[in-house]
Amino acid sequence: MQSLPNGATTPSTTEGQSALELVLSLQHAFEQKLPSIQDELQTFSWLRDEGKHGGGLRRATSLGPHYDRASINVSSVHYDDDPARSLQSATALSTIIHPKNPLAPSLHCHISLTHMKDGRFYWRLMADLNPSNPVKEHEVRFRAAVRPCCAHLVDYAEAQGDRYFFIPALNRHRGVAHYYLEAYHTDDFEKDLEFALRFGEAVIDVYSGILEDSIHLKYSEADLAKQLEYHTTYFFQVLTLDRGTTSGVLVHDQNDVGIMASLPSHVDKELLKSWAEHMPPIQKPLLKGLIQALPNLHPAPVDDRTRAELAKVVRAHYTAHPEALKFQASGDVTPPTVQNHKPK
Repeated sequence: MQSLPNGATTPSTTEGQSALELVLSLQHAFEQKLPSIQDELQTFSWLRDEGKHGGGLRRATSLGPHYDRASINVSSVHYDDDPARSLQSATALSTIIHPKNPLAPSLHCHISLTHMKDGRFYWRLMADLNPSNPVKEHEVRFRAAVRPCCAHLVDYAEAQGDRYFFIPALNRHRGVAHYYLEAYHTDDFEKDLEFALRFGEAVIDVYSGILEDSIHLKYSEADLAKQLEYHTTYFFQVLTLDRGTTSGVLVHDQNDVGIMASLPSHVDKELLKSWAEHMPPIQKPLLKGLIQALPNLHPAPVDDRTRAELAKVVRAHYTAHPEALKFQASGDVTPPTVQNHKPK
């Protein structure tokens, strides 16, 4: 099983260490169970403040025979040595899978623990199925596997997911099944840890099975056209609405490419331009900057250099216009992620 890169220190607390073990085990499970991915994976690492405050390890693919883009990222940041910060540690698994076959759905899964120095802790659990060519059976299988994990919270988790992944400018959701629990916790850390593990394992198992049945299917040019349109929609949602992505680039600039690893390999610039008229005025310059950062090609490739430029655009926009953050996606609870990382 993988570990954090050499030079990266790890959290000192039992809670932080347990969360790190959890996300590393889920990262390994993704690697082992996703069909035909082993030969396509490469390892990328980054250090927070040269490793003094942790770092991360990303297992990723790029335009291989079966995956358009796949990123299985573990990060662990802590401030054990800094009394000026109220955050003890933040540990996360962030996964996005974009299969190359347009009949196979994409997946997003995020599981993270925030542990504060005053002893408070809370989890963020997300899982959503994102097809470019929807197949009802895939949605039914996904819901049947994830719903039992959420127990009495399932209706709330689905409602929060549908709220978070709605795209107002396009009057549509990003995917077909969304689960989202923000600031989740009980008074029993071990019980919550087990809940997070059960949630992650259910998502991995059901999605791997769906891919097994769809990743080798024959597809048409029309299916590919729908995939490009959907990948453009995904790009638009992540870079203009996703609060997690925005918080990541606002907290630091030491993992810009990794944070942007969720983006698909190609998008349609003209389609992006057509959506500007439906955005709030303050957000239109953001979309314009994102479009300008893309190569002038059709479809426009989104490589690592472009990812780095896109992160700069997002960071510059919200630094100059913090009031625009109110247009970011949210559920009932909006975590103070950026503030947590700042000195008191």
